[in-house]
Amino acid sequence: MMQEMTRLGEQAKAAARTLGKSPPRAKTNALDCLAELLARREADVIAANRGDVEAARSAGLDKPRLDRLTLTPAILEEMRASCRHVAQLPDPVGVTESQWQRPNGLLVGRMRVPLGVIAIIYEARPNVTIDAAILCLKAGNAVILRGGSEALRSNMALAGLLGEALTRAGLPAGAAQLVPTTDRAAVTALCKLDQYIDVIIPRGGEGLVRAVTEAAVMPVLKHFRGVCHAYIDADADMAEALEIVFNGKVQRPGVCNALECLLVHQDIAARFLPLAAGKLGGARVEFRACPRSLPLLGPTAKAQEAQDLGQEFHDLILAVRVVDGLDAALDHIARYGSNHTEIVCTTNLDTARRFLREADASMVAVNASSRFNDGGQLGLGAEIGISTSKLHAYGPMGVQELTATKFVVIGQGQVRE
Repeated sequence: MMQEMTRLGEQAKAAARTLGKSPPRAKTNALDCLAELLARREADVIAANRGDVEAARSAGLDKPRLDRLTLTPAILEEMRASCRHVAQLPDPVGVTESQWQRPNGLLVGRMRVPLGVIAIIYEARPNVTIDAAILCLKAGNAVILRGGSEALRSNMALAGLLGEALTRAGLPAGAAQLVPTTDRAAVTALCKLDQYIDVIIPRGGEGLVRAVTEAAVMPVLKHFRGVCHAYIDADADMAEALEIVFNGKVQRPGVCNALECLLVHQDIAARFLPLAAGKLGGARVEFRACPRSLPLLGPTAKAQEAQDLGQEFHDLILAVRVVDGLDAALDHIARYGSNHTEIVCTTNLDTARRFLREADASMVAVNASSRFNDGGQLGLGAEIGISTSKLHAYGPMGVQELTATKFVVIGQGQVRE
């Protein structure tokens, strides 16, 4: 297995050098071609995915992961749109972002450069195969893709389109490679290839992320958990807040930016929580309620247990807690949050400003759904993942976050005294 992964690493390293110096037009052509192939071969991709879904359902895969595994014509259209959007983004490679002159006349600048070779290890979501690859390619990086065993047919079909698009654009096929085996030893091997792989990005459950982080000898960009909170302030527009909470919990409960905990100011709890019970309870949301919220949430509420706080449910389950005010909400978030997404609903400008400043998460929002913490929704075109660590990216990682900067210095014969 190590020999096979080493071969992939060698090919990716060579491809990264070619890709890093390729003109922007070649990368744009590859992404445009990929969008065209995704449209022309849609039936083939859907058929391959159907085989994965049927096998996963027979194996008893849970509903949230089945949802992430399934490709539909609408999702494929989103993938095509991502290809076209990323293709039109400014190419970051070689851009000098800032420049200044030293007293001795040296001209110093910072230039954007690719990270090199990126390995992506992910579960159940075949759309990641495309999202990750197009972002890496746009940023001048080669990518090694290792998807989950449940999506192998889908990923093989999509990887074939990637290779064809690269070849048509005159770029090396080694710039985007799929690990063709489901053997877990492949992940262990990739984690040791720091001579070829510059960074690993695990995208999946907390167990996967921790396993990769512990095994890897190269830097890891981590996304552990999505424990997202909504704080409903005393000055909230309750009708607006209700829609925001409903969207955050109900639209797609199995994703990382879904709401997991509702914090409600004590002054409006008696008015807001019965409204929430009616609207969310009607969508079969089960509440895990603190003693103060339990009498206000109706028959779908259960008494909260300690493990319900800081929990990523991946289901139509919502922890609820009545808090004394903003300080208590921020204290709760600091203790139980996962640095993913935190939102506040309020019409009080001072409260909004303080929440934005003090809530520590990769996205903090005022009067907007947690579901907007997504690269496409934030204007990045697509994302390779949402980093909940702060080195070197925090939040959705798009093209810019898949580059680094190096210092470039222009002199006129200066020597150091």
